[in-house]
Amino acid sequence: MRALLFVSFLAVAGPALSETVTLSPVMLPEWKAVYGRIETKETIPARARIGGTIRSLSVSEGDTVTEGQEIAVVHDDKIEFQIAAYDAQIAALKAQLETAETELKRGETLVERGVATVQRLDQLRTAVDVVRGQISATEAQRDISVQQATEGRVLAPAAGKILTVPVTPGAVVLPGEPVATIGGGGFFLRLSVPERHATALAEGDAIRITTDSGENEGRIAKLYPQIDNGRVTADVEVAGLDTAYVNARVLVQLPVSEREALLVPAAAVATRSGIDFVTVSEAGQEAERAVVTGETVVTDSAEMVEILSGLAAGDTVVTP
Repeated sequence: MRALLFVSFLAVAGPALSETVTLSPVMLPEWKAVYGRIETKETIPARARIGGTIRSLSVSEGDTVTEGQEIAVVHDDKIEFQIAAYDAQIAALKAQLETAETELKRGETLVERGVATVQRLDQLRTAVDVVRGQISATEAQRDISVQQATEGRVLAPAAGKILTVPVTPGAVVLPGEPVATIGGGGFFLRLSVPERHATALAEGDAIRITTDSGENEGRIAKLYPQIDNGRVTADVEVAGLDTAYVNARVLVQLPVSEREALLVPAAAVATRSGIDFVTVSEAGQEAERAVVTGETVVTDSAEMVEILSGLAAGDTVVTP
């Protein structure tokens, strides 16, 4: 939220070339401190497509992977046995096919000589077609087993960072069981805000973020419509977010309401003996007033200081 500053500057002639500011109430946002978690936009499990034993595992937690990169190999010995069995069946059927084709050629010769009947020739042709069909079916079943063997390669479904690896080499996995969890799509802050503040939040609102490296600013990118356990979930986009640790907690300040405040330029506040003074103009005379200051607010025009007590709306403050 942007503070609406309603101040008027009046130039006053004099040797000190000072200026005066007539105080008017301005609206300042009320900030609520909450904790947000650094999360990835997408959390995708890399699953095993077949059951078997983990033969190799090429990633660990924290590694960066690209889409389609091999991260593990699942091996099932039964698939190799199935392929060998199909190869033996195909070899036997091909031998039967050679015999059937030889019988067919002999039958054609006998029919030409008038020794065999056409019905017998049709039976021989049918026998050849049956064997060829059996060979095609067996080869198709063999292709299925070969495809299952290739599906033992577990590939990264998206580019990102490896978050968890719940398996080890030699472990037995079932079809569909996750081998690793990948966080991708970038990072953001996920907030859980009490529902009483939900109406005060809007997508695009600016928030303050405090980290070990200093303060930063972000924007609310998405507000989720479902309230869970009395809290509203919001996603915040932050430039330069530290992504060394996923699910790390970060202190965040949200604008949840507005309040009136009196602001004076920071240069108008003088501190002596631990007491803050502000010079005001009264009936053409300048006088100092002791004030209690609040937070410092940086606006588009200057650095301002909130006055908690000692001044009132309508007072004219003299600035150097």
